[in-house]
Amino acid sequence: MKTSTDRMLTRIKSIYLYIKQRGTVTTNELVEEFGITQRTIQRDLNVLEYNNLVASPARGKWSVTKKKTRVS
Repeated sequence: MKTSTDRMLTRIKSIYLYIKQRGTVTTNELVEEFGITQRTIQRDLNVLEYNNLVASPARGKWSVTKKKTRVS
């Protein structure tokens, strides 16, 4: 059984890859795609933003930054 931290990290990675694939997405798109609450999406985006992996060019829209990443 996965711990809640493992589930969170897996979800955040999935969100990052989804944004990277789509270019720019809205918070509501992420809520619909992942089937989780807007508050949870916002917390996950905050983690990604804190680590300089995503940025919000306009209110409610998100895109990945140019920071180099290696996804394993």
